Amino acid sequence: MNSVLTYRGRHVTPDDVVFIRSLIAAHPDKSRRALSAELCRAWNWYQPNGAMRDMVCRSLMLELHRAGHIELPAVRQIPNNPLAKRKAPAPIDIDRSPIEGTLKDLGPLDVRQVRRTKEEALLNSLIEEHHYLGYTQPVGEQLKHMVFAGTRPVACFTWSSAPRHLAPRDRFIGWTPEVRRANIHLMAYNSRFLIMPWARVPHLASHLLSRVTRRLSGDWQAIYDHPVHFALTFVDTDRFKGTCYRAANWEMLGRTTGRGKDDQTGRQNRPLKDILGLALTKHFRNKLGVI
Repeated sequence: MNSVLTYRGRHVTPDDVVFIRSLIAAHPDKSRRALSAELCRAWNWYQPNGAMRDMVCRSLMLELHRAGHIELPAVRQIPNNPLAKRKAPAPIDIDRSPIEGTLKDLGPLDVRQVRRTKEEALLNSLIEEHHYLGYTQPVGEQLKHMVFAGTRPVACFTWSSAPRHLAPRDRFIGWTPEVRRANIHLMAYNSRFLIMPWARVPHLASHLLSRVTRRLSGDWQAIYDHPVHFALTFVDTDRFKGTCYRAANWEMLGRTTGRGKDDQTGRQNRPLKDILGLALTKHFRNKLGVI
């Protein structure tokens, strides 16, 4: 394919460039934001939930502008970026006394989906304080689970949209680039998993992984009107062995390259990690578009 630019999986051809130039010329009074909305409509470029891919489209047009393929109008205003100014979650004072014993000793465990609830701030705070990576806002579609023993939090999970490019995963599933782009919204990424340091209970981690992943697809359906059929995570093997994931039947899919999604050098710039995955439904490959 003769393309002048590839951005987020979309190949922009010379004919596309001509079309975008004509669109800009036909709307001389429109802002960059308005032009990107026009292009989304022209290309029928929408997310699975029906919303325009406006931010992606605007970024693509900016890349074309910087490369000299198109001429965008001058920037009219620089909007506030709440993500750039986001403060770290504040500590919350809770009971931190040890919880010890067996799973049976804990009694009934209450798993709650806390995204968009009053308990979300507590989860964010606990991850910021106790997870080695701290808290970062998940990307795209996202869910958050907390697990309570009585009134005491014992675990936190965050889930988000899956990474776009991951060769070992794509080979395992059988995805071509086109099939991946059409179905990647049906996969969830476990970006954080935290057992509270005061919860010293053997086998708690693997037990909760099984509990939460059994309900994950239904919770996703309730929030985003579509299920997820596969879960994915990374394990930093310099710190962890991933034992609890393997005990909960997650499979080894391969290893990362250590370069990150935006790498331009081809050189390792971060730790290598194991890629682990879990099928959430039967015939998951068929449901992920593999025939």
